[in-house]
Amino acid sequence: METQRLDVLIEWDDRYSVGVPAIDAQHKQLLELTNKLYKACLKGEAAAKLEFEDTLHEAVDYVRFHFSAEEKILEQIHYPGLLEQKKQHAEFVKEVMEGAKKFQDGKTFVPNNFVRFLKEWILAHIAVSDQRYGEYIENLHKKGMLTGTL
Repeated sequence: METQRLDVLIEWDDRYSVGVPAIDAQHKQLLELTNKLYKACLKGEAAAKLEFEDTLHEAVDYVRFHFSAEEKILEQIHYPGLLEQKKQHAEFVKEVMEGAKKFQDGKTFVPNNFVRFLKEWILAHIAVSDQRYGEYIENLHKKGMLTGTL
């Protein structure tokens, strides 16, 4: 019987792999940052606030880095769904930035809800949108139109 670790909100599963090692590694890092935010929520209020704020900044920076790297790869392979991918990324960044601003401004902000939003969005995005370009890349490989690794 499999037991879930209480200090981890989300764990990597190979079914999330898109077949691009660099992107898979970045996705794993996004999950780790989400778990780090979750762990901060489990601490006492003062400690949680300080750690959450630091980790939130780290997560925002990493999300921007990841989306930029992913989009560059998709541009290189002429992925037809690139505009939709960029749109989804922009909407996510906007929501994350709004959440970060609320947190910094001391407005109503529930860290647990924010972390769960991150978890849900990241998993859904990787499982659906990113899998589409993973299949596209796999087909390019099969057709011999893409050699080597991205």
